[in-house]
This record gives sequence, structure tokens and C-alpha cells, in this order.
Amino acid sequence: MSSESDPESHTGAPDEPHGPTPESYDVFRDPWGIPHLRASDELELARAQGRVTAFDRAWQLEVERHRAEGSSASFLGPDSVVWDRFARQSRLADTARLCYEAMEADDPATSAWVRAYVDGVNEGMAAGAARDERFARTGLAPSPWEPWVPLAIWVATHILFAGFPTKLWRERVARALGEETLTLFATDGPRIAGSNGWMVPGDRTTTGAAIIAGDPHRFIEDPGVYQQIRLSCPEYDVLGLAVPGVPGLAHFGHTGSAAWAITNAMSDYQDLYVERLRRGGDGAAVEALGPDGVWEPVARHTETIAVAGGDDVEVEILETARGPVIVHADGDPGAGAATDAATATDSRTGTGTAGSADGSTWTLSLRYPPRVRRDLGFATLPALLRARTVADIDRALDGWAEPVNVVHAADTEGGLLHRVAGAVPLRHDTNRLRPVPAWEPEHAWQGWAPTPAEPVQGFAVMANARGIASPLGVEFAPPHRADRIRELLSGSADWSPKAMADVHRDTYLASAEPLLALLPGFEELTPAAQELRTRLLAWDRRMEAGSTDATLFSALRTATVRRLAADPVFADLAGAPAGPAVFHPWLHLVPKIGYALEGLLTSSLVPELDRAAHVRAALEETAAANSPDTPWAEVHRLTPWQAVPDPDAPEWPGLGGDHDCVNATSSVPGFTDLTARASAARYVWDLARREDSLWAVPLGADGVTGTPHHRDQLPLWARCELVPVVTDWARLTKESI
Repeated sequence: MSSESDPESHTGAPDEPHGPTPESYDVFRDPWGIPHLRASDELELARAQGRVTAFDRAWQLEVERHRAEGSSASFLGPDSVVWDRFARQSRLADTARLCYEAMEADDPATSAWVRAYVDGVNEGMAAGAARDERFARTGLAPSPWEPWVPLAIWVATHILFAGFPTKLWRERVARALGEETLTLFATDGPRIAGSNGWMVPGDRTTTGAAIIAGDPHRFIEDPGVYQQIRLSCPEYDVLGLAVPGVPGLAHFGHTGSAAWAITNAMSDYQDLYVERLRRGGDGAAVEALGPDGVWEPVARHTETIAVAGGDDVEVEILETARGPVIVHADGDPGAGAATDAATATDSRTGTGTAGSADGSTWTLSLRYPPRVRRDLGFATLPALLRARTVADIDRALDGWAEPVNVVHAADTEGGLLHRVAGAVPLRHDTNRLRPVPAWEPEHAWQGWAPTPAEPVQGFAVMANARGIASPLGVEFAPPHRADRIRELLSGSADWSPKAMADVHRDTYLASAEPLLALLPGFEELTPAAQELRTRLLAWDRRMEAGSTDATLFSALRTATVRRLAADPVFADLAGAPAGPAVFHPWLHLVPKIGYALEGLLTSSLVPELDRAAHVRAALEETAAANSPDTPWAEVHRLTPWQAVPDPDAPEWPGLGGDHDCVNATSSVPGFTDLTARASAARYVWDLARREDSLWAVPLGADGVTGTPHHRDQLPLWARCELVPVVTDWARLTKESI
């Protein structure tokens, strides 16, 4: 580690390292407002991280806390009830409490570290809230955090990461089109989160040391979901990307002598169980039919969701031996499921013929690892901060739980690591595909799968595609991003950190091929359609911000998706989804076809679907629209999620890229050209000189609207440019908060 970042040079620590005053740590800022924290020991550093995060992002922290607790409707209003109901029924906050209690008993050092972070949040919250007018606008008053809240935020952030609602969609497809089509829409399309990541070994870099680079793809939020930060104390000096509300640097970090980064492994580690329930005569006692035909007691209580501007909502909370009940059949835990063993039922699902694959008349419980194990793997977080080598990182990740990630790591000694980390249960293969009957013993969990690792030979690339994590998942991202990154990296043997931006910004759309490949076969087209075909076949297939051909291709793709969705073969899938609205993003036909288009155009399944006829009609429709040439960035604009929309927000920028590009700014083909999902951060970790590392986030370091550092990185991020990492304390500005 270079001397400029040596935490031993700190001289501002008081004699009492655990005193209540903020002088036990120092806060510095770089030119982008990014906090650099230096403390007397790691507990004071955790406290400093909590306090500074609360000062910078009080609104974001309180929104995330309330979402984790299922109480966000109390200040955000009726639209938030859907999420709050799910958060309560899935027992997110209770799971966090249980995990923290287990950590207190089994790992008091980590629980003390988390508690120190929470102490800092509570110290900084009042000053942070005073900076942000959204508290007054919504009437939200911050309240003290409990020590388990960071764990609750982590669970809530990742509960839908593995996309378990896809199992409801597959069930719906199988019922509508036949069992052989169960994975017709898989096509390894995007889900809630993905990422790019690549590691270039030292023999391919200008410095002789490894470079790790990439970008996590998430829904873009305002404030941003990642926080650039540096954490320094006598034990370590680490910089990276934190999740606001959670201590440490879970996903992306550089200790000076070692660095790591992750992508979503696309593993399947959550199960849905169809439950058969019956009530006692008083209606309060509930039982579930368990394995071997035994009726088991179901834990039951009710909770009330307070709703700003609306009536309170009472929620019944049920939990079987499998897990929390997240779908009540028709709102009644006894309805829609057979309660008499003699009743004629589907032997696999236990429901009558009216059972609905979207969950509207099923009772479903959710089994997920943290609730089963009482462990989120938080001991990994401080261990990563202390890591000096790849071996240290590898050992730390052995304790990781959720989400399941693919990891790249490297160190200054030449060590390289490519592995999977996280908890994946061993169970029947059917569990991974669809909801399974709770009363059949073969669907019980049988321990935990080993996490694969591979030796690094040449470039290591992770982009959610099939590969190292294939044994642990069902659906993966298409190979296009991974293949394109490998192709780009193979073009040079002397990579530098700055050159990595060329990989980040690449907009080549390989998934356009199946649609474009059908165009040459069409005869007797109108002159306008012939002209459009000629133009699209000559297009370079780059979704560049200024490309008008990219806009025309998207228009053709949209018309094709909508025509396919309207085909009678999909009639049983076309209706509005039923069941809980929180699952609806996984259950709408048009987006499903949009993301699966490449596979649907080449699949031999559903032979009655006349794909060529639909594409031909879409080509004529697009040509007849006679739209003026429009640059892609004019229609492909960023649309971040905001808990409370900013009425004075400037127009969000237009972007290049698309969902299968390395610059993965996801539109929803067939639905919208706007993008809400893109790179939530970009990073380049240089193992030769940490000070030559680079990073950027979509907005900025400050979570308060209108402040100088709230959106100062946005123009650079939109162009896939990066800002320098600053490690020299002399180039930072000390402040007091």
C-alpha cells in the first residue's frame, strides 16, 4: 500500500477511542464530495461510516428502513401498501432480528461492529434530516435505528434478487402451452439485477499488475444505490462502493494490496411451496399439511399498515414450517386449496382444477436461506476490509450467504480468484422450476451446495451468463455481454485503467441478429419497407446515443414484440396478472416476449406461431409510420426511481446502449424505450497503483437534492466516463459534521 494512504499517519485520534464525541474520527472529502474517513480503530470507523452516511443520505436511509420494516406507506401513501404487505408477510424485519440475535450470540465482534455503525447513524440522522426538505414535505420524523436494521435493509434489497416469481410465470406458461414449453421464455433474459465484471491479469496490462473492472446493473434510484467511500483506521485502509444503510464494502472494494468485485451469479436459492391450510372453528388456529400427511400448526398474527392519506390496512401474517406465507388464496388462507384428502386434486400442486398459476388462488409460502440459517453472512464484511491477499478474500467469502455472487479478486502478489460465494440449498430439481407441494417429502431442503471455483486462465469475465455458476441456476443472461467483453479484451495486450472505459461504453447489440436475419427472406414488400430493410441490414448494430438506425431497429423490435404478444397462441398468457402486484413485473406477457425475443424467433417450440409473418407485418408497420430520424438518446432516456418525485428535477439524460450491450442501459422491448435499469456504478481497480483506480456513479455522493454533489457525476456517467480515485490525504479537504 502506498504511503500516502497509510492510516498510521493519522494524528487526530483522541486518547479515548470509544468516546461519544465525533473527534475520534476525521472526515475528509475529495473534489467530488466523496467521504474519506479516518478513525482510531475499526469500531470508531464503523461509527463514522454510519454518521457520515446519515448526514449525506438521511432520507434514503429512512426510506430503506421503512421499506424493510413494511411501514413506508405511513409517509409515502397508498401506492406503497403493496410492498409493505409483501415485506411484512415475508417477515423481512423479523428475519433480520433473528439473524442479528444469532450473530450476537455466536459472533459478538461482528455484532458490535454493526452496532457501532447504527450508533453512528443515530448520531448523524438529525443533522442529515435537517438538510433534506423531503422529511417536512412528507411529515416523516426520523426515529432511532435498532442494531438489526442494517441486516433488514440488506434482506429487503435482495429478497427479489433471485427472481423467484419467475416460477409462477413458468407454471402459467406450462398450463397454457404445455409442459414442454416450461422454459420457453427463459432465453436467459434480464432479471432484477445483473452486472458486468472482468479481470485482466498482469501479463496483459501496462503495469504488470492485474486490473479488475465492471459495473453492477440495477434499477437506478435517486439517491443512488451505491455510495463511494473510503474507510481508514490502523487495521486497514479500504475504498469502494457501500450500500447505504449497511456497514463495510460488501460488493466492491480495494484494500491497497487486494481488490474484489462481484456479479449476480443468477443462482436459484429460494423456493415457493404450495400449502394446503385449514382453519379451526374459531378461525384463529391454522394448520398446514406437511410431509407424510401430518397437519402442522401455523404461526399466525395480524399487523396493521398505517397509510398516509388512506385507511389503515390489516395484514394477516402466517408462517408454516417451510416459511412465511406470501400469497393467501383469494385473500383467505383456507380458500383455493383442498382441505380434504379425499378431494380430487392435482397430485403435484394439491389444488383443484381452478388453481391459478399466477398465485391468485394458491396459498404459497417462501423458503429463503437467511430465514432458515439465521445468518446473512455479515461476518464476511469486516473480514473483507482486513483482507491483504486473495487468500484472505477467499476465506472471508466462505461465510457469505445472500445474494449468491460470482467473485473476482486479485492482489499485488499476483494472486487471482474466480469463485461463487453464497448459500444455495440442495433439493429436488423441480423446486428450481416451479412451485412445489409442501406435503411431499422429496421437496425438502437437504443441505447446501458447494460453491464452484475456477482457475484464472487469461481474462476472467463474469456477466451473468452460463459458466462457473451454471450448476446452481436455471436461467442466465444471454452470452452476448460476456462474449463481447472477451472480444474487446482480446484486442490488446497492454491494458491500462483509463482504457477500461472503452469496454464500459461499448454498445454493440449482438442480440439483434435473429430479428434482422429474417428480413432478407421477405418478398413483395412496399417500397418504404424495402428501404427500411436495406437500411437496417446495413446498420452497424451499435446502439449509440446519436444513432437514428438504433431508434428504427427498436421501433421494429417493438412492433414485432407486440404482434407476437397478440397472437392467439398466447391468448391464455395475455391477461393482466392476478395475485400480489409485487410479482407482476415477472408476469406480464409483453415484457416477457421482449426479453425472450431472440429465443422465440429461433425456437422450434410452438410451431403454430408464424414468426416470419409477424416480423414482416412489423417491418411494414414501422416503415409506414414514416417517423423522422430520431437519435436513440432522444427516446432512450434515464428514468430513475424516486420515493418522492422531485418537481423541479431537470430532464434526465438520454443514453446509448441497451439491455444486451456491455453498456447495459435496459429498455423493455415492446413496452418502452426509456431505461430505469443500468449501471448503478462503474469501477476500475488497479492493483499496481491504487491511486490510478477510477469510478463513477449515476448521480453523485450527496443524497440531498439540489446540493453541489447530488448529480455532479451524472453527465460523466451518461458518457461512460470515470472520475479518479483520490488516495492522497493532502489532496482532500477536512470537514466537521
